Amino acid sequence: MNHPASPSVFSEGLDPAAPSVADPSATPPVIESDMPLPQDPRVVFQGGLFFLALLACAYFSKPVILPIVLAFILKLLLQPVMRLLERVRVPRVLASLAVIILLLGLLYGFGRMLSGPAADWAKRLPEGLPRLQQRVRVVSAPIDSLNHWISHAKTLVGPTAAPPASGASPNAPPPSTGVEATAGDLQTSLLSGIQTFASEFFTTFLVLFFLLMSGDTFLRRLVEVMPRFRDKRQAVDISQQVEADISSYLVTITIMNALVGMATGLAMWSLGLENAVLWGCVAFVLNYVPILGPLTGLVIFLAVGMLSLDPLWKAFMPMTLYAVIHVLEGETFTPMLLARRFTLNPVLVIVALLFWDWMWGIPGAILAVPMLAITKIVCDRIRPLAAFGHFLEGEKQSLEP
Repeated sequence: MNHPASPSVFSEGLDPAAPSVADPSATPPVIESDMPLPQDPRVVFQGGLFFLALLACAYFSKPVILPIVLAFILKLLLQPVMRLLERVRVPRVLASLAVIILLLGLLYGFGRMLSGPAADWAKRLPEGLPRLQQRVRVVSAPIDSLNHWISHAKTLVGPTAAPPASGASPNAPPPSTGVEATAGDLQTSLLSGIQTFASEFFTTFLVLFFLLMSGDTFLRRLVEVMPRFRDKRQAVDISQQVEADISSYLVTITIMNALVGMATGLAMWSLGLENAVLWGCVAFVLNYVPILGPLTGLVIFLAVGMLSLDPLWKAFMPMTLYAVIHVLEGETFTPMLLARRFTLNPVLVIVALLFWDWMWGIPGAILAVPMLAITKIVCDRIRPLAAFGHFLEGEKQSLEP
């Protein structure tokens, strides 16, 4: 294919500043980028200050902000149930109340079912600690030998230990550890934690009830105050996409976590562990926290195997089977189901998990991925933030061979 020759600024007798009449393609129209980057440093600076102020507000107002965010995420999870009740002409107030009662009933039944097995294991734990220490001593013997050799080498090349201070008897009894004071502090901390949990739990369900009852009221008010039709359509598009994607994500993750819990419970039952339902529920809950949850599960199932199973090689089987189940779920089934909707950068996922765990504790770690996904959906649909949304995106996995 022959392309028309562009006029050269070095051509003889041609003024470079003059527009070309013969070739109108010499000055192509400027095409705006789909992901524009800010050119003014002040915009970047002001955006960074706003972001830091937002994080500081989230940190210091955790008792207020965390229940609201958790209620919003639960509303997205329960939205399909509300849509179903709306189709059968159930009033929104009654539907919201029914959903709240159903959710509280599930949580109560879940806790009641697990309280007995958990109490039994809590009673058995002090008796099993010597067995666990013996098992760990057998496994860690090579590591202890290496540490002993390193310590011996340090004593040969390093300075000797300082003599005891004058007036101090080497056989003097150790100072008081203040066990009673420590027990009192522990009880106070436990009561304070229970009070905080109860307050945030009540606030979350109160906010959730009003969010479910309000429906699309906030979206309608936002559309009404938007000045242009394009802005109205963009607000509706963002709201619908957030609801569809996050609801689909939460429902899919909940179903997969339930299957992981069932598979883990069956695996523990096949190994002869008591209270297999308890371990299935542990796997179900931990799977809501990507990466950090399964790592915690590996430690828990290793300890359970060490406490309960003989011989030693069989004690590693609970951890091994749990790891196999998690790899099959996390690397095969869940990516196949979620890859068509959105993908997130795994490095940013682990950073978000660590950050929100530091900010809000375990609830923050559970909410980290949904909040990151919502941020990406919003940024993808607002042109000045599209570059940031593209930065949050991970590698898309091809489902075709």
